[in-house]
Amino acid sequence: MDSAQTTHQTGSQTTSSHYALLWAGAAVSIAEILTGTYLAPLGWERGLLAIVIGHMIGGVLFFLVGYIGATQRKSAMETVKGSFGFQGGMLFALLNVVQLVGWTAIMIYDGALAVNGIWAIGQAAWCGVIGALIVLWLWMGNRFFGKINALAVAGLFMLTLILSFKLFKLGAGDVAATKDVAAAMSFGAAVELAVIMPLSWLPLVSDYTRNAQKPLQATLVSTVSYGVMSAWMYAIGLGMALYTQTSDFAQMLLQLGLGVTGLLLIVLATVTTTFLDAYSAGVSGVSLWQKLPEKGLAIGITLICTIAAMLFPMDDITEFLYFLGSVFAPMAAIQIVDFFILKNTGIKQRFNVKNLIVWAIGFCLYRYWLAHPLDIGNTLPVIIVTMLLCFLVNVFTKK
Repeated sequence: MDSAQTTHQTGSQTTSSHYALLWAGAAVSIAEILTGTYLAPLGWERGLLAIVIGHMIGGVLFFLVGYIGATQRKSAMETVKGSFGFQGGMLFALLNVVQLVGWTAIMIYDGALAVNGIWAIGQAAWCGVIGALIVLWLWMGNRFFGKINALAVAGLFMLTLILSFKLFKLGAGDVAATKDVAAAMSFGAAVELAVIMPLSWLPLVSDYTRNAQKPLQATLVSTVSYGVMSAWMYAIGLGMALYTQTSDFAQMLLQLGLGVTGLLLIVLATVTTTFLDAYSAGVSGVSLWQKLPEKGLAIGITLICTIAAMLFPMDDITEFLYFLGSVFAPMAAIQIVDFFILKNTGIKQRFNVKNLIVWAIGFCLYRYWLAHPLDIGNTLPVIIVTMLLCFLVNVFTKK
């Protein structure tokens, strides 16, 4: 999760070029590179194939959900309420807060792990330092640090170019698979990990596409920009893991000759981008608990996430990513049927019980197929089944 989360465009429409830069920047993320390392057991060719297939599936959902908000001029959570009711939609607002809180803790943990490779004073201590910097950023406000954030994103993008060049030159694709893995990964599980990152943006994408001058063009540009850059980040992570034969990101950078410069840049990027996750969690939280101050809630969330990063291991976030998939894949399927097929475009009730039940079935199907993986992953079959159920239930129970 990255810089798109707090780019507010209220009151004015924005151009397609803006969306291209916005979503390309959102994909340049440590989290995306690290997720790519999980696919290393497949080797280079099968890993790349899983990345491409997964991003194509996730990209279609990203486009359709973003287009709903763009044409209706509604935020993401407003479009969700159209399918699940005014009160029913609050469930997904809450789950979105859970997602953002999770990302905040994970990014603090990853940043501390990386910087501890430079100066080993203890990971818990570095969690405290990074958490304190994020709290300071929240307290001072993003405008004060705007130029630093722009430099961090630009620097991280330059780092990805350097990594790409080094991996191409070293021939990471010639390596079969990593040794530093506990168990093999199925192709379907790898596809799913590639799908989930675009899915994690579904509760946010319409917050930005709703302001587009040309809804179709802007949504398409956003989808392509994010999808291409995200797949690139995954491929870098995959290549790094294959070449270095480790899943330790700090060690990867050191083995590739980037050392202290690369690690310090990663830490800076971690602080700047995790601020955005914490801030968005505060903004989303206020929509649920309106009496709480936005800044105070964001700071409180950061402190809790810092403590969690100190206490709990977060080296493997696959279960967290699968949780996001199980929540947002069936949610998107119902929105797509509701808008494009059933032509329901407004909030008509407090709870849309039928759609909530269909979503719960889709959620359970996703969890079932996690235990019984399919070669194409979980998202595509869950989407198909959920869409079919949503259509049949709404058509045959219509008064």
